[in-house]
Amino acid sequence: MNDWKTRHVLTSESVSEGHPDKVCDQISDAVLDACLAQDSESRVACETLATTNFITLAGEIATKAQVDWASLARQVVSEIGYNDPSAHFTAADAEVLVKLHQQSPDISQGVTAATSLFGEQGAGDQGMMYGYACRETDAFMPAPIYYCHRIVERLAKLRHQQPSQYGFLRPDAKSQLSFVYEDGKPLFITDIVVSHQHTEEVSREQLTELAQQVVHEVVPAQYLTEKTHYFVNPTGKFVVGGPDGDAGLTGRKIIVDTYGGLAHHGGGAFSGKDPSKVDRSGAYMARYVAKNLVAADIAERCEVCVAYAIGVAKPLAINVETFGTGKVPDDKISQFLLDAKVFDFRPASIIENLGLKHPSGWSYRQTAAYGHFGRDLFPWEKLDKTDAIAAEFL
Repeated sequence: MNDWKTRHVLTSESVSEGHPDKVCDQISDAVLDACLAQDSESRVACETLATTNFITLAGEIATKAQVDWASLARQVVSEIGYNDPSAHFTAADAEVLVKLHQQSPDISQGVTAATSLFGEQGAGDQGMMYGYACRETDAFMPAPIYYCHRIVERLAKLRHQQPSQYGFLRPDAKSQLSFVYEDGKPLFITDIVVSHQHTEEVSREQLTELAQQVVHEVVPAQYLTEKTHYFVNPTGKFVVGGPDGDAGLTGRKIIVDTYGGLAHHGGGAFSGKDPSKVDRSGAYMARYVAKNLVAADIAERCEVCVAYAIGVAKPLAINVETFGTGKVPDDKISQFLLDAKVFDFRPASIIENLGLKHPSGWSYRQTAAYGHFGRDLFPWEKLDKTDAIAAEFL
């Protein structure tokens, strides 16, 4: 990890809802939402591929839900904004190939309490998951990824809400920020990159002016200096984009989905997976814990790592790293989590405590663009355990 006692530059990127990979993430998560809406016990592992006027859905699904998969995929594509035939990828024209089949019975028996060897729901896979939180933003997220998300999110809102004024914007976009850090704190931004797909008639100067306007709307002025460089569509133009410009796949933007590279990542993607898959639910739980620990003033920054074996409910290990900012030794915090006094990392408990089978006021599709962390609508972002943590340690 970074040496937080030196001056250095840290960079993160985000991509918009119209980025090819994010189109696929949203379709896969819309499939999950549709299944859970009719059958909360649905098991979903849905992968999506998109390219020029072509979409494939593949994977394993066990559900009682009745869903028109192709129509659902087209609906997502339309809502993102791919409806112009000149983009060569549209909801109306894209061919949709569906290759979904039943979940493997060998996996199912381990993640179903009635058939588990251990008498309770086990983890849906092996692996390690990470959660992270810090005090750099009000959302307890690292500043580079947090403000990258806000830039492309704001541009998308302008495109959706004011089409008469911003109709030259097409759905595909990226942002990137490079922050100078000193002693673990962000000081200022050296470079800002915004690449946004557009129609032929708009000039690069117009796009530069809009990008700068948006940056000043969403990034605190303290981080912007006269020396901050802007690179807007640095290739010169960005007309060919979306799945026509680059094929998309579910699960290829895992660093964008999490902490922008400023924390570890276990490697497992999130989208298209129901919460029995600890790749997803375990990572959500680790974020929930890390955020509450930082909010309880246990540390300035905190990373929680949890490891599972497939079919086994109890985590194999939980480790906490506070990067020298902790008021309590890291091993004591780790043992506190292993003791499950406040936080229970068993999959069934995570699912119940975070309401992951019954999304209310949020959807899995909403996680699939602009980050899975740092937005209060998601239940793993709630700060309801700070008093219990303080009672234990402070």
